[in-house]
Amino acid sequence: TVLQGVILLPVRAIFITCILLLAWLFASVATLCHPGKGSVPLTGWRRRMIKTTLSGLTRTLFFIMGFQVKVKGKVASLLEAPIFVAAPHSSFFDAIICALTGMPSVVSRAENLATPVFGTILSSLQPVSVSRQDPDSRKNTVTEITKRALSRGQWPQVI
Repeated sequence: TVLQGVILLPVRAIFITCILLLAWLFASVATLCHPGKGSVPLTGWRRRMIKTTLSGLTRTLFFIMGFQVKVKGKVASLLEAPIFVAAPHSSFFDAIICALTGMPSVVSRAENLATPVFGTILSSLQPVSVSRQDPDSRKNTVTEITKRALSRGQWPQVI
């Protein structure tokens, strides 16, 4: 069994890399030529592409890594809960929550948007970015979250 684990590790790494590149490709297509660049919500086929493909790819990615998550109960809809709170919000497991809830917008540090591959995927989720260098960033973040929560379904849920 140890030999099987040694052989399967590179195979898993290849699958994980392929899934991440596919997610990057779909995120790039969905945001290509979008006029708003984060100030206007993605709609139509762009939003459906993010919701279905990125959610499915993220679930597949975690399945390949050995995680199987079952949801008990019903996930609150956008109109029921425009803001979705997840805690402790400290690891890559937050992506599981995003996949299970339809790829909501996230609150993230602005520096994360410049990360290769992951930055493009994150940008497609239309995050509320927080700058630690800007003294007005907290106020701007609260204003943006409030605007999105009161948009009556135009923006995705915010996590």
